[in-house]
Amino acid sequence: MYQSISPSQFFQTLADETRLRCVVLLQQHGELCVCELTCALNLSQPKISRHLAHLKAAGVVRDRRQGVWIFYTLHPQLPKWMSAIIHDTAHNLCEQSPFTEDNQRLSQMTPRPNEQSCDISQITIKEK
Repeated sequence: MYQSISPSQFFQTLADETRLRCVVLLQQHGELCVCELTCALNLSQPKISRHLAHLKAAGVVRDRRQGVWIFYTLHPQLPKWMSAIIHDTAHNLCEQSPFTEDNQRLSQMTPRPNEQSCDISQITIKEK
C-alpha cells in the first residue's frame, strides 16, 4: 500500500538538483534505467542510485528489476497534487538548463537498455 509523505517532505525531496533532474526525466520519458539516468545527468552511478533510493524511500518513484537492470518510474499512486506539481514543473523546465542538456545526452545515448546491454562501460555518446 502506498504511503504519502507530507507536503514539506515532498518539497524537501525535490529541493535537491539531482533528484529534481531525475524526476523531470521520469515525468518526460516514463520509465528509465539507472544507466540512462547516469548518462543523461552525466553523473556517477553510485550518486544516481543514492538519489533514486531517497526518491523511492519518499514514495516518489518505484523500481522494477529486469535481469541486471533496475528501471524507475514515478509512483503511479502519487497524490493528484504531487503528480500535478511534477507535471507542471517538468513542462515548465523542459527548455531550461540543465534539463535541455539532460534530454540531449539521453537522446544521444547508445546502446539503450532495450537495444542491448546496459553496461555503463559500453555506453557512448553520439557526436553531432
